[in-house]
Amino acid sequence: MLGKAFSPYESTITAVLDMLGLAAQADSDDGSHDWSHLIRVWTLAKEIAASEAQGAHGPDTSAVDLEMLAVATLLHDCVAVEKNDPRRAQASRLSADKARQILHAMGWPAGRIDATAHVIEAHSFSAGIAPRSREAGILRDADRLDAIGAIGIARTFYVAGRMGSRLYDPMDPFATDRSLEDRRFALDHFEAKLFHLADGLTTPASKAIAQRRVATMRMFVDMLREEIGAVS
Repeated sequence: MLGKAFSPYESTITAVLDMLGLAAQADSDDGSHDWSHLIRVWTLAKEIAASEAQGAHGPDTSAVDLEMLAVATLLHDCVAVEKNDPRRAQASRLSADKARQILHAMGWPAGRIDATAHVIEAHSFSAGIAPRSREAGILRDADRLDAIGAIGIARTFYVAGRMGSRLYDPMDPFATDRSLEDRRFALDHFEAKLFHLADGLTTPASKAIAQRRVATMRMFVDMLREEIGAVS
């Protein structure tokens, strides 16, 4: 069960899943935002939070609310909006609104509900909301890290197939003489977005992880360039 992956907050996560209803117990049909995505983001969030707690100059006494972070991770994509949906920029707000309803029904205090909703709202790249808490910065970093590296490559081409996009423009694969169109060509997404996600990360731990993952993507793109005969 998904709750076990969110240890040590299994009981809270199970209660949230119960509030979502039986339909939510089934895994999403979107393989880029399914349970595996939630588990990966939670794993990254815990790693980042642990690094933040240690701090560069010794332990940081400003604790991260890990239970809130776990719930926000679980619910950050609870309202599914496809990449090509015109409501895409509102997806995190819609998920935050649903989270408010669930946490209110569970009896969470209003202040904690508001804080959790902000963590969810601020995670989205397209929403453009600046994180105002450590939890919000950590979730945003973790979610962005899951969009890059080897898993980011896999997700990019999965989403391209789901959206009916092509792999690349056969006449100009690397957009030398055209504008980037990442909704039409999967390869364009690397330069249009993925290579730049690391620029907005908020924590040293996230930046270190991102450096490795961006290197993986650049290696892949260089290999692809060679294989399709587009070596400059």
